[in-house]
Amino acid sequence: MSNLHDTKVNVSTIKRVKDHKLRRNHEETNPCMKEHNLSLKCLDDNNYVHDACELYFENYRNCQDFWQKVVADRKRKNVTPYLPIPEDRENVKNEYIKLGFK
Repeated sequence: MSNLHDTKVNVSTIKRVKDHKLRRNHEETNPCMKEHNLSLKCLDDNNYVHDACELYFENYRNCQDFWQKVVADRKRKNVTPYLPIPEDRENVKNEYIKLGFK
């Protein structure tokens, strides 16, 4: 039997999960939104046949790996914000590519 306290915990958990999903799908916190959306579009266009979209998935993974390396490097160097704001990302990306980050 569930009590009222358990219900509050469940609602709180659901809200936290929902908020997390919203953050992940936001350009401020996900520098790979374009790649993410292209992957989803590919799935839609190809009736969810994953093999047809493998290049899109690989591109998305490469994007995530790149930005994770950038964030780790900026944390080591104590450069804030760790994840550059969307307006600065193109310049930061070009700087890191020149340094050999891929």
